[in-house]
Amino acid sequence: MVRMSAEERRESVVRAATSEFARGGFYGTSTEAIAKRVGVSQPYLFRLFPGKKAIFLAVAERCLQDTRRVLEEASEGLHGEEALHAMAVAYGRLIAEQPEKLQMQLQVYVAVAAAEAAGDHEFGEMVRKGWLELWDAVRVPLGGDVDETTSFMAYGMLINTLAGMGFPPEHRIWEGLSVTTRFHRYQEEA
Repeated sequence: MVRMSAEERRESVVRAATSEFARGGFYGTSTEAIAKRVGVSQPYLFRLFPGKKAIFLAVAERCLQDTRRVLEEASEGLHGEEALHAMAVAYGRLIAEQPEKLQMQLQVYVAVAAAEAAGDHEFGEMVRKGWLELWDAVRVPLGGDVDETTSFMAYGMLINTLAGMGFPPEHRIWEGLSVTTRFHRYQEEA
């Protein structure tokens, strides 16, 4: 049996914790469940990460990085409407094929709000930094157009919310949203 390096084990913790946190959130997920999913003891888990908060931060950061990377790769070499189209298709594919990514995004926002309310700003600082990087990944291929970027991100958040609540694509809730209509068309192309 090949032994994993500490870095490989950390990666397996991030993957396992993504599944656990996406389902249970920060407060509803135990480190015991994460350790069990990875196949390590809790003491070993805490040799890799100093605590549950550090694991959650690593997972949240990875989620934002993965989303940014998907948008950057989709829009590479494209500008304007072509970039918008490519990013919408890529994002639609991401949340359709990997629903944990959407669930984790939603859990991150809840955790930030709860932490900020309790006076802990570390979650918020990291997430805001990651979100600004995500914003720029959209803004640049859209030619720096703040209105287009705002619209793309706003519709994306609305789509996250509706998808998170389980509204199926054919539901009437999607009908009045012109960008969402385009989004669904892009999803079908994906």
